[in-house]
Amino acid sequence: MLRTLTALLILMTSFLMAQSALAQDTAPQIPASNSTQIDTSTFNKISLLQQTINNEAKLLPNAKGEIRTIIEYRIKNKSSELRDEIDQLIASGTADPQYLVSLVQNQIDFLTKVIHSLDLDVTQLRSQLGSDDDSKIIAAISDRELERDHYLKATFETLQWAEKLNLNVSQQKQTFTEFMLLRADQFDSLVRYTQDELQKAVAEASAAGADISSEQKAKVVVFKERLEQSSSSLASSAFILEGLGKDVSQIKQTLFSISGDITQDVLNFSVASNLLQGWAKVLKNQTINNGPSLTFKIVVFLLILFITSLVAKIVTKIISKTVRASKLQFSQLLQEFFISLSSKVVYALGVLIALSQLGFELGPLLAGFGIAGVIIGFALQDTLSNFASGMMILIYRPFDVGDLINAAGVTGRVSHMSLVSTTIKTLDNQRLIVPNNKIWGDTINNITAERQRRVDLVFGIGYGDDIPHAEKILKSIVEQHPKVQATPEPIVRLHTLGESSVDFVVRPWVKPDDYWEVYWDITREVKMRFDAEGVSIPFPQRDVHIYQK
Repeated sequence: MLRTLTALLILMTSFLMAQSALAQDTAPQIPASNSTQIDTSTFNKISLLQQTINNEAKLLPNAKGEIRTIIEYRIKNKSSELRDEIDQLIASGTADPQYLVSLVQNQIDFLTKVIHSLDLDVTQLRSQLGSDDDSKIIAAISDRELERDHYLKATFETLQWAEKLNLNVSQQKQTFTEFMLLRADQFDSLVRYTQDELQKAVAEASAAGADISSEQKAKVVVFKERLEQSSSSLASSAFILEGLGKDVSQIKQTLFSISGDITQDVLNFSVASNLLQGWAKVLKNQTINNGPSLTFKIVVFLLILFITSLVAKIVTKIISKTVRASKLQFSQLLQEFFISLSSKVVYALGVLIALSQLGFELGPLLAGFGIAGVIIGFALQDTLSNFASGMMILIYRPFDVGDLINAAGVTGRVSHMSLVSTTIKTLDNQRLIVPNNKIWGDTINNITAERQRRVDLVFGIGYGDDIPHAEKILKSIVEQHPKVQATPEPIVRLHTLGESSVDFVVRPWVKPDDYWEVYWDITREVKMRFDAEGVSIPFPQRDVHIYQK
């Protein structure tokens, strides 16, 4: 490892010296705007960005702590903006070549200094390894390496710009390529080492089961973060090397083994063939050494799953008959819950028993499920909230399937319910799926929960009409309707003296399903009887008096 680091530093120094020589041979001064073919605003923007970067760079040597971090962040952002402007100018092909050459040379000089500074930081941090704060030092090295990845990509892009402008950078490109090959090899080894350490940490945590310590958890997290950072740097190196025309199939194979994701890179023949050869070799060895016993275990596994499906069907039928014939009078929602839960529990137990026949230890597996459950719980907080609300609805039974309810701003009949959502069919035959936490967190109005419902009606007559006669008409209409219940007795009373009318309240009691039919029938009959017997139904009126001087 020491030889690798020494060679890496030698190559990096050669690369920096070569770039510095190129920057010194051609003065990195931006020419005046009158020598370019770009508009004044673009020139001014580039000049301002360059000046800002230079000013911030002057502050960097004496800055420390968070101030240094802020300055580095500002330099990085401004340099990215400047590079975007340069890229647009080169792509447009309208700018003066001499001006573009000066911009590119200025970028080479800037990147040389930045990468050199980052290299010194990494070297200094590595010299501190071996103390009690190794984890913090390694984290700081990873951060510096990620910064270096950014500027190495910028260097690769700058070399491409130089070639477009017919600058001779072949020597710098060769040195840069050798450096990137060595860097990729170093990170390839680092990624594989970190992956092995992560697997060991995960195995220790799984073996601990419920007794897992905070140190073991922290160890897994630390190695996972290191693996992600190292993989990111390796992927960056692969991207640059591929642009330089180098074979990166081995690097992509390493990245694939880390991520486990099949991306378009796997379609690369070299990567795919290497992976398939490795898998075929493992499969061949396993087949020769463990073929008979593995075949028997697979047969037992499938047999247990088949028996589990039969048992699940039997248990489902038994639970279904039990809850429907129970004297506890379970709601339909609760019946469906118990029936569905019973089959899922049987399947879960059957799968665990089947996995144990394949050699899986259930203790670590259940511990892994527990850890995964915590992670999934944090990721699915809203779903778990709906689940908890669904349980509360099942327990307290504010409504059942077929009830007409008003909840979460929705009115309709409950057609189905799960532990996560409730399906409501509105009165105009729309199907709405409402999350359970919306229902449980709001007022629930179960319209059909009671056997009777009162219909509230208001009818107005004119101030000149006969009040006893109107009251007699209203009582006869209500009493003659076949769906109005005799008990409780309907109420017909003079209620208010309004601005334009004398108002009666009419309040018959009906079955919930007959509510709207009675409401509409009585309203229609009152209008027809009032018209037939000369009782007026006034509308709001206002007298306007005009005074003329």
